[in-house]
Amino acid sequence: MWALIETLLPPWPERSPGPKPVSDRLCLQGILYVLYNDIAWQPLPLELRFGSGQTCWRRLARWQQTGVFNQLHRILLAELNAAGKLDWPRACVDGSPIRAKKGVPTPSKPRCTTSREFP
Repeated sequence: MWALIETLLPPWPERSPGPKPVSDRLCLQGILYVLYNDIAWQPLPLELRFGSGQTCWRRLARWQQTGVFNQLHRILLAELNAAGKLDWPRACVDGSPIRAKKGVPTPSKPRCTTSREFP
């Protein structure tokens, strides 16, 4: 899977002075670790050598902005489809443009059901 993902990652600019950056592969492992274990970015253990939580978060944001995950999703869908592993009749896409409203709807005033007599 890494061989596929690696080809989608944007190249890094020329090396600048400072510490050697954490490899993309280790950052991806750190991102997956955070998501799998459902932890915040900051408690990502440094002894696992994935880089800091902030480093992994920045890399995730960079990859998201460049469309890496959208491309990966399309490629994996195409491969699964070619292998006959997708059940398209069960697939559902919701493209409805209905806006989700926040909060509880305000109830309307109750209508008067008694007869009114006017003077």
